[in-house]
Amino acid sequence: MTAKEFSPASLAYLGDSVIELMVRNRLVMSKISDAGMLNSLSRDYVSAVSQSNAMEKIFDKLSEDEMTFFKWGRNMHTNVPKSASVAQYRRATGMETLFAALFIEGKHERLKELFNLAFEADNIENSEEKNENF
Repeated sequence: MTAKEFSPASLAYLGDSVIELMVRNRLVMSKISDAGMLNSLSRDYVSAVSQSNAMEKIFDKLSEDEMTFFKWGRNMHTNVPKSASVAQYRRATGMETLFAALFIEGKHERLKELFNLAFEADNIENSEEKNENF
């Protein structure tokens, strides 16, 4: 199957999990062992606002196909939580859709590359090395 065979809502749902797994992998590989700290740091990554900011860092690095998946998710109509603006939430949903598409299509190296670029300014040391297990 290809990613284009799925609805944007299905891709966003999966993409949320893909990003969560990559975040958790990065945090665990940073050798933080306190569960409360892990949960707190994880929330910093996976909020709509954080994902929107991360998406802005990689927006100009996307291929035409990647941009298509981003726009497909971004343009999906959903209920927006109070914690983010409509634009932030849509960018985050677009990012989730893009990451799911890359995952489904087996483009794991590209997925890691975009993840590391998107979240390069975080406070976890050696983030590129830490996320090589995904």
